[in-house]
Formats: sequence, C-alpha cells, structure tokens
Amino acid sequence: MQKSVIEYLVATAARYPQKTAVQDTTGSITFSELLHSAFAIADAIRAKDLWKMPVGVYIPKGCTMVQAFAGINMSGNFYVPLDTKSPDTRIRSILEVLEAQVVITDKAHETHLKEVCDKDIIVIEDVLGAVTNSDKTYSADDYLASQIDTDPVYAIFTSGSTGTPKGVVIAHRGVIDYIDWAVGRFGFTSDAIIGNQAPFYFDNSTLDIYLMYATGATLDIIPEVHFTFPAQLIDYMNDHKISFVFWVPYALINVANYDVLEGKEMPYLKDVFFAGEVMPNKHLNYWRRHLPNCRYANLYGPTEITVDCTYYEVDRTFADDEPLPIGKACRNSGVLILNGDGKETAVNEEGELCVRGSSLALGYYNDWEKTQKAFIQNPLNKHYPETIYCTGDIVYRNERGEIMYVGRKDSQIKHNGYRIELGEIENAILATRLVDNCCATYDFTNKKIVLFYQAAEEIAKGAFRKGLADRVPRYMIPTDYHREEALRQNASGKIDRSYYKKQVNG
Repeated sequence: MQKSVIEYLVATAARYPQKTAVQDTTGSITFSELLHSAFAIADAIRAKDLWKMPVGVYIPKGCTMVQAFAGINMSGNFYVPLDTKSPDTRIRSILEVLEAQVVITDKAHETHLKEVCDKDIIVIEDVLGAVTNSDKTYSADDYLASQIDTDPVYAIFTSGSTGTPKGVVIAHRGVIDYIDWAVGRFGFTSDAIIGNQAPFYFDNSTLDIYLMYATGATLDIIPEVHFTFPAQLIDYMNDHKISFVFWVPYALINVANYDVLEGKEMPYLKDVFFAGEVMPNKHLNYWRRHLPNCRYANLYGPTEITVDCTYYEVDRTFADDEPLPIGKACRNSGVLILNGDGKETAVNEEGELCVRGSSLALGYYNDWEKTQKAFIQNPLNKHYPETIYCTGDIVYRNERGEIMYVGRKDSQIKHNGYRIELGEIENAILATRLVDNCCATYDFTNKKIVLFYQAAEEIAKGAFRKGLADRVPRYMIPTDYHREEALRQNASGKIDRSYYKKQVNG
C-alpha cells in the first residue's frame, strides 16, 4: 500500500532512469537525476533535525523547484511554495503563520531572502553541486520507513478574509488518491508531454507534477510570457509536442479570443483539461470546432479537497449560452449537496456542495478556529465522527444526474428583491459575443450591477441591453459598464474578482 508520493518517483526512476522528467527554459533533468537530487536535498534538511515540518521554497517555477519539492518530501517534511514575485509582506506573513525554521532558495534570491526573513536558508545550488561530485549510494527505504500516508505533503496558502493567508495542508494520501484516480480514469501514460501553466503555489499544478512522477510523462514548464501572446503559445506547444494541458479557463479563453487556431494546427495535443473557474461554452466550442479530436474535461474542486472532487468529460454539444456541467464525483470522493436545513437536495434543487473522503485537507496550518468552522461533522451522520468540507459553492443535480455549478454563496446578490447569481449574468453576456471576457460585480452602496468587460473597443449600453433582452430578466441587466484592455488576473491566472469588487465598493 503506497504511503508517500515519493514512491511514485522511486518506481518511475527505476523504469525510466534516463527519460526527461522536467524541462524548462534553462534545461532539463532526468528521472534518475531528480531522484538523486531528492536524496541529497533530504540529507541537507535532515541535518537541520526537522520532521513533519514546513519547509518554504523560495525559487522561481522550474526544474530546481521540483527538485526542492522532492527532497523535502523525501526528508519526511512538507513543502510550501513561496512566490518570488509576491510582496515581501506576504512572504513574511506566510512564514509567520508557518513558524518555519528552514527555507530553500537559489543563489539569485539568497540575498533578498535574507532581507525578508531570518530563517535558516539552504541554497539549493550548494547542495546540488555537492551531489554531482559524490558517489554516495542511497536507499529510499531509509527515508520512507517512518512516513505514513496521513503525513503532510504540501501546504498551499490562499488569501484569507482577514488579510492573513490561510495555509491549506494536504496529506500524501489525498494526492495519491487523486493521482491514482486520474491515471486510472483517463489512462495517462509515459508518452504524455504535460504543458504546465499553473504556478506551483496554485493547486492545479499538483496534477501536472504528480502525473509526471506516477507515469513517467515529461513535465514541460511553459514560459509564463507565452500566455500573454497566444500565437507564440501555440507555436511553443507544437515545437515541444505538448499532448496534455490542465489550465485555468482564462488561458484557453485568451487563445479563442485571438482566434489563433484558425490559422494554426495542433497535431500533438490530445487532452485539454481545465479547472479553477467557470469555462464558458462560447470559448470551449471554439476549441472543439478547431480541435474536434481532443478530449475535453471540466474538473472542479477547491484547494481544501486536494485539487478536484468532480469531473465532466465533455460528451455532447452545448449552445454558447448553456452552462457546462461539473459532472460527477471522482472515485473515492463523497459529494453531498445540502440545503439550508442540512438535508440532501432533490433533483434541480440548489444547495451547497460538500465533500467527504480521503481527499480532504488536514486543515489550516496553525489555525484551529478556521479549521473547525470549515471542516465539520457530516450532518447526515449521527453515529460516528465523519468530517466533511463545505465548499461555499452552490450547485444542483440535473435530470441526467450531472452536478451543475451555479455560483459562490458569496457571489449571490439580492437586487430589487431578486436573488441573482453574478455568474449567470457573465455567462449570458459572453453568449452575446459582444465581449471577449467579462466580470460582473455589485455596487452595494448604490444598489446596481456593474460589468467590467474585455473588448477591442467601447460598446454602447444599448448594444448590451439588446443582446441581453432575450437571455436574462430585465432586473439582471447591468447598469454600469467599464471596458478593460485586458481583465486583471490574480496570481493563479483567474479573473481577479476581489479587485473589481473593491473598484465599486472601495
């Protein structure tokens, strides 16, 4: 029975020692090199006498960061990705919550990190340089003997409502359960070349990294700049023979908005997966028209349940203004839809999506209060302890048994006496084809719906009203419209909805 993600790497390095594991703009590493570096980094951490403790990783996304992750897990500790582009105040805040003793960085960031924090710093080049000249032999059993599957594998920090970041702690068993499901359900093999978009401090990257570990696929880290220039992005993917992507919808939407696929073929791409926010069918249909032989899958889940708990493999035609299902539960994920009374909902009845199972996070690091509020006893089970996580997402099951996403509990507004989902307004506006992308928010002071939209030129209010007239009730039509050259994104590549909310509410 597998107990650590490192066992994936050990087995794959034995099968494919000289195969490329990870490649970026600076070079590449093989599975054998990745495993060997993990042992060396683990030794450096063990010398600090750490066990089941957080180790920060302050390194830009690339091969070296993956090596750091592997070494930390090999040592019996868990990694915490730190964004080198984040403000120093956020880095300090995360390290304060963690009470971390050790941070791994590279030479390029060593001096700055010393200015940011007073932690014990391991410079990864020093460790990797030493191992290059070493003939030491290692045994994974020596490192894994005391580890179990409920030990933490990583912690990812999300924004907290109070301003203090929340560290979601994920166990090895959650990642193992997720990856085993993905490999079994979709049949991924060592032939895949994974085109990574997600930052490593965003949980979507978990699928990219551990599919590589588990299958022997190659992880190709696409330069971030290419996502700003879609034509370059497609050229890069073709040059590197990318066959699988798991991106936030924004990246796919951008390609569709620039109509890049009209003049470019993608002969190597086989799988297009997405998660993180709603994927409009308007843009998905563009991809499906141009690449009809690809497999498309919509995955859903918050960070607190190890990336995803539901999936929908796109198997039928949708109109541009139809919503896309989030599908059904992943294997070994228990999905409950509960109404305000804590009872299961009926077909087409909306309720909050809650999850139980091995995928659940261990909780929020050093925050018992938030953990106990979010991870609660299953109200349907009165007989023994059973924890569920309540996502805050409103969904319902349709007649096909598919789960349909409606919106966030906190994105529901009450306007002129009507309860409205802002996501429904966005979906309707995208279906008009007037805009490339949009974000609806609510001005609570002046009681009006405000739309920020991305388009090549200013669009008259009348055009919006005409386009929406037969799509939504009059009370759902926005009052104010603001054109943006490009919608602002947050660090994860999603539309920065909190920014636009602040724009209208201060």
